[in-house]
Amino acid sequence: MDPMTKMWLSLVAILIMGLSVFLITFARSKTKGLLRGILSVIAFVIMLIGLLGGAASIM
Repeated sequence: MDPMTKMWLSLVAILIMGLSVFLITFARSKTKGLLRGILSVIAFVIMLIGLLGGAASIM
């Protein structure tokens, strides 16, 4: 993978992780009950996708 592609992949991974942090913060402060749990699980899955993207950019 060329360096420019790695740069873009790492940038996208950082943005995806930022989205997951925003989502978990929103879920914990503004929601209750089942919706809170669903949003937390979605945020966790998004964080894993960002982690995999970041790991792929290092390789």
